[in-house]
Amino acid sequence: MVGRLSAAGGLRLTEVHRFANRPVRLPDGLRWDVLGLYGDVLEGLAQAARSARVVSVGIDSWAVDYGLLDASGRLLGNPYHYRDTRTEGVADRLERVLPAKELYGITGLQHLPFNTVFQLAAEGSSPQWSLARTLLMIPDLLTYWLTGSVGAEATNASTTGLFDAREAAWSNTVLDRLGIPRGLLPPLRFPGDRAGTLRPEVAEATGLPGGTPVTAVASHDTASAVVAVPATQDGFAYVSCGTWSLAGLELGAPVIDERARAANFTNERGIDGSIRFLRNIMGLWLLTETLRTWRSQGLPSELGPLLDEAAAAEPFAALVDPDDPSFLPPGDMPARIAAYCARTGQRAPREQGAVVRCILESLALAHRATLRTAAELAGRDVRVVHLVGGGSRNELLCRLTADATGLPVVAGPTEATALGNVLVQARAYGLVGDVHEMRALVAAGEPLRRYEPSGKESAWAAAAARVGLR
Repeated sequence: MVGRLSAAGGLRLTEVHRFANRPVRLPDGLRWDVLGLYGDVLEGLAQAARSARVVSVGIDSWAVDYGLLDASGRLLGNPYHYRDTRTEGVADRLERVLPAKELYGITGLQHLPFNTVFQLAAEGSSPQWSLARTLLMIPDLLTYWLTGSVGAEATNASTTGLFDAREAAWSNTVLDRLGIPRGLLPPLRFPGDRAGTLRPEVAEATGLPGGTPVTAVASHDTASAVVAVPATQDGFAYVSCGTWSLAGLELGAPVIDERARAANFTNERGIDGSIRFLRNIMGLWLLTETLRTWRSQGLPSELGPLLDEAAAAEPFAALVDPDDPSFLPPGDMPARIAAYCARTGQRAPREQGAVVRCILESLALAHRATLRTAAELAGRDVRVVHLVGGGSRNELLCRLTADATGLPVVAGPTEATALGNVLVQARAYGLVGDVHEMRALVAAGEPLRRYEPSGKESAWAAAAARVGLR
């Protein structure tokens, strides 16, 4: 994406190169094709160079996954995918060395089986682990290849389970207790820092000017998306909705207590020292895997008509907990939904539209429960929900979320992550002011849709009780 900020203060995004991100299943597990991704990053930069005068580059990606480098800076194998099964049971083993309660007291991080800390424990005595001298999160790895500069951007570092949420620093306590060498983790960077400049070979390959800066942005994609939440007043919650739904609040300090741990809330870094107090919900992964399964079976898989069928389907006929562990790995999602319904004494949805309705209502209920709990734990009042990311295009999900939460939902922007990325770069060069000015730019320039709740609170409360939610 190329972002242009005009003298009049307008911000415009242009897509110059879109590419697939397909994991590869090898005999030793599920891996990311990070070399292919880097090749496409170079192609994207080349396309950008042909269409604009590029003054800065910024990289964001998903969280928790990493590459290991040896002493010479070479990558020790393609990074594992967080959906790989190698971390099964690891958290239980670590409990004896570093109890979950103590770990949460340091990191404030939601317990997820694929957190970086558990992935590192799963590395065990592998040859790669014995040779590893540097760990780089995915955006830091790509930045290293572009610039030759090693560092760890803080918003992504805060997702690892190795980061002290109060001190905003790597936790030596966690590292030492788990036997992870302190030198494995590079120095921290923060959004707006200069990460380096393009290596001459990269400039030649892309056509960008030599010395083009690479700016550290909020490199966790959700952190960038929250920057671009078009909130013009306090009292907002957000749902960054795509493969995952990340639902929560923006706070000035972490909330780390036993209630937050029991509710499995995370305290991750945002811009300017803010805290993203949220829960990860399985998200539209359930829908995309469902569509992929139907496509492989030769069934209709075009989303538009299926959403129309879902809108007409019977409400609350079947509901699931989106965070049930059975939904995490790739596979036949409709069959898993049917199995969940059988386990919980429900009649499984048979028609495709009914399956889609089940997924979207279940996600709306999860949004409701998470935001209510977040507000209670943080002592905040929420007056509006901003739903950003790819899910903001799903009008049915937005409408259901408004109905479930009993709050207005403002949908958009779709490309919130890219907008937040560009805005942090722009601020680093003095082109825009604080986060309030950034959000005002987004609110003024992006098409937004507002959904009012229908007022059927009792029906949603009863549905929430069915799946053990609030």
